[in-house]
Amino acid sequence: MKLAVFVSGRGSNLLSILESRELADLIEIKAVISNKIECGAFEIAKNYSVPTYTLGEKDGLISYNDLSNLLSRLKIDLIVLAGFLKLIPEDVIRNYKGRIINIHPALLPSFGGKGMYGMNVHEAVYKSSAKVSGASVHFVDESYDTGTIIAQECVDIKDVKSPVEIAERVLKAEHRVLPAVIKMIARNQVHIINNRVEIF
Repeated sequence: MKLAVFVSGRGSNLLSILESRELADLIEIKAVISNKIECGAFEIAKNYSVPTYTLGEKDGLISYNDLSNLLSRLKIDLIVLAGFLKLIPEDVIRNYKGRIINIHPALLPSFGGKGMYGMNVHEAVYKSSAKVSGASVHFVDESYDTGTIIAQECVDIKDVKSPVEIAERVLKAEHRVLPAVIKMIARNQVHIINNRVEIF
């Protein structure tokens, strides 16, 4: 299965995919795509000889209008959003319906939506006095964090003293659940039945 991984930051979830032994014979990452010219994830991609592409309107960048063509040329089977902070263009959503997933650092549908990313999420969780947080992997639709949930992992946070502690615990869960979901999709075990995800 050919993957395109979209990133905006340091790329720790990208690394968790690349380092997964269980995915080694199931997937090939054909592209790492970012909305930033420089990001830590690009350095990781280069270390693994994965081609990188930057989205934007300047010369030498891939325009959002050309994104579908790029993905088609690369024969991408699955798009993975691993800390990507922009909305995916609607034509890409249409063309890859049911083939775009996102990792979110909270238990959706709580603490999702526009502006809810990174430490913004963990600060909101901390201020709410929630006793559990976690990571969610969901299919992507036209809005932020509203697609059908595929898998979640809960994290106990009742004893944390800061949002940073929540972030550290949740990130470990992200690194487990995202490769696990990709593995299930590569094995054709993920199915949507009556708008619920079933895995078999």
